[in-house]
Amino acid sequence: MVKTKKVSTQDQAATGRLDSSLRGIIGYTMKRATNILQADAAQVLEEFGLRITTFSALVVICDHPDVTQSQIAAALNMERSNTVLIIDALEQAGLIGRHRVPTDRRSYALRATLEGMKIRNAAVRALAEREEVILHDLTREERAALLALLGKIASRS
Repeated sequence: MVKTKKVSTQDQAATGRLDSSLRGIIGYTMKRATNILQADAAQVLEEFGLRITTFSALVVICDHPDVTQSQIAAALNMERSNTVLIIDALEQAGLIGRHRVPTDRRSYALRATLEGMKIRNAAVRALAEREEVILHDLTREERAALLALLGKIASRS
């Protein structure tokens, strides 16, 4: 008979393993990883006066000039009413402009300003540098595999 050492709750707490049973659940482990990446991204983006949501919308607008608020809401999987607040914040910061859509008087086409493009590019570079630090233990192949696997899950929505 093999004797196993009983680990006390205090010992588990000291090593951060009170959740060891949960770490075999993919969703739980993904959430932990997401929390780390989001907290870091939020800190990086704060230097640019952006939040994760405003950054995401700015990238979509920069990459797709004349996109509408409805298209952004769909692309970022968010409520259209929340998108209005994000677009307002970007416009007030001088990072985007709204332009009437000639064929639809209710819609506005969104375009990044020169400042918006500069901020977007600098923020993307800063995030890439931070991800490099956080993900330094993963090879390029592992990162590509991780993105592909997460993409499969995300495509279900």
